[in-house]
Amino acid sequence: MYMRGRAINVYAPSSMTDYDVSKLGQASKETLKLEWVYGYRGRDCRNNLYQLPTGELVYFTAAVVVLYNVQDHMQRHYLGHTDDVKCLAVHPDKITIATGQVAGHDKKEGRGGKKDVGEMLPHVRIWDSVSLNTLHLIGLGDFERGVACLSFSKADGGNFLAVIDEANEHVISLWEWNKGDKGHKITETKSSTEPMLVVEFHPLDKNTIVTCGKSHLAFWTLEGGTLTKKMGIFDKYDKPKFVTCMAFSESGDLVTGDSNGNLLVWSRGNNRISQAVTGAHEGGIFSICILKDGTLLTGGKDRCLVQWSADYQRTGVEYEIPEQFGPVRMLSQGRGNMIIVGTTRNCILQGSLHLKFTPIVQGHMDELWGLACHPNQNQFVTCSYDRLLYLWDTLSHSAVWTLDLPDGGHCACFHPGGNIVVVGTVTARWLVIDITTREIISTRTDGNEQLECVKFSPDGTSLAIGSRDNYIYIYSVTEDGCKYQRVGRCSGHSSFVTHLDWSQDGQYLQSNSGDYEVLFWNGQTCKQITSPTSVRDVEWATHDCTLGFNVCGIWPEGADGTDVNACSRSKGLTLVASGDDFGKVNLYAYPCCQPKSTAHIYGGHSSHVTNVNFLHDDSRLLSTGGKDTAIMQWEVI
Repeated sequence: MYMRGRAINVYAPSSMTDYDVSKLGQASKETLKLEWVYGYRGRDCRNNLYQLPTGELVYFTAAVVVLYNVQDHMQRHYLGHTDDVKCLAVHPDKITIATGQVAGHDKKEGRGGKKDVGEMLPHVRIWDSVSLNTLHLIGLGDFERGVACLSFSKADGGNFLAVIDEANEHVISLWEWNKGDKGHKITETKSSTEPMLVVEFHPLDKNTIVTCGKSHLAFWTLEGGTLTKKMGIFDKYDKPKFVTCMAFSESGDLVTGDSNGNLLVWSRGNNRISQAVTGAHEGGIFSICILKDGTLLTGGKDRCLVQWSADYQRTGVEYEIPEQFGPVRMLSQGRGNMIIVGTTRNCILQGSLHLKFTPIVQGHMDELWGLACHPNQNQFVTCSYDRLLYLWDTLSHSAVWTLDLPDGGHCACFHPGGNIVVVGTVTARWLVIDITTREIISTRTDGNEQLECVKFSPDGTSLAIGSRDNYIYIYSVTEDGCKYQRVGRCSGHSSFVTHLDWSQDGQYLQSNSGDYEVLFWNGQTCKQITSPTSVRDVEWATHDCTLGFNVCGIWPEGADGTDVNACSRSKGLTLVASGDDFGKVNLYAYPCCQPKSTAHIYGGHSSHVTNVNFLHDDSRLLSTGGKDTAIMQWEVI
């Protein structure tokens, strides 16, 4: 194999020496179907959680828009986007949905051949939430960087769409979205050099649009095809650093919340404050929701939900969201008197002000690399730089529990007994955790750099830890994974260790490094095996190493060695999946030795796919996205 012009020697098993490597590898008979997406993007996006008349919640994470029916515990997915979805708007008909995305990272589109380059540009997709069909593709080539916020018009039944892009000037454009496939742009104008957070059409005055963001609130009027603006005047009140959210009362008053925790009322048709509730919240107000009964609900940085009467007096009904779920990002009216709360810690809760709120969606909120599947149950763990360890159940599609770690987690593995999980952290510490009691049984440190990979031998008597300091640390393991004694360390890699595999008999290790070495070790003596041909017929218990004879074909042509982040072989030895830097999950037939082997390619992640792993029975594949923090569960068909 060649990697960045470097020749890498990989040795065929003797049973395959006459194998024709030149013929093209065929794709696997099996395919993948996205079954469940764990996570919600609340940490840095707003106005992104709504209840549809079908009973489904609509929200997004990574490049997937999720339609989640909480009652039936079913998800459907809109997969039209090619990169991060940043904003969402629901049409007055409650069926049509608009979602905006950032520019796709199509430096080279991985394995998928060239996608239509246009669809890698930032754009808005308008689609039908019943059929999931794309109706219109708006703004290809019009927006820089990404789409910041968007809104359908209300007073005229939703004929227009307002879009603000993330360019320096935050251009606001107005579209007749249902004219032709690509809509018709009526006008555009620069709005502000400061970040824009919200755009909304007035529900009663059809030519009025309101925008808000950093240190401004603006009222826009559409006249004769052009937009003119009047700034909101704060008079005697402190001008806030951010106007963070807005809502319209039934009478057409505008209510805004800001970073000072003030609730300000602007009467219809006026750009001056008519009423103010200063200090409505401690810290910023992030969301205002007008409930069906005409009362208001506000939530923000202080994690408090506060109810207000129609004349903006506190009703005395308040609720504090537990600290672990974080500040309130978004409030929506659910069915009956249910309230849906999205939080900045990427959770969604459901409940009512008089009863408690329970989490219905949970997820990570920082870069995610660690993934390990249970050796004999339909469960898996994930750990992330957010210092959280989650145990998930693939059948109930929910978090069984979550545990706070002392450091950010980067890798994890289960002991073959199934009760112990080892987590390697970004600080060189590794933790031994009992998954039934959720106790950290012991903590050890090896080296002083991030631990990249951890792996138990198949019989559970040895543990190998690959570190960023170029060493592999070996431990003997007793008492079902509870007791550890250091055997030694494997020294020989000239770059950080990236992947490890034990042999079926626990005698040998193979490892990959950051400069594309493939090395072999005696797992008992920690000595390097200098003659790779002597281990060419070793049967490996797993195949997480992305470099090796049986996985040559997972590398795209001209790959630079960082393109494939992870691979995983199925337990039945017929499939190998990989996660790449282009947000794709790829499925190949195993062994995959021929260059240019064909794969089934799946989008959904919007950043580098950091890990993939098959469940113990090969019925599902799990994938994790690095920056998008999403976990995706794929059914193997």
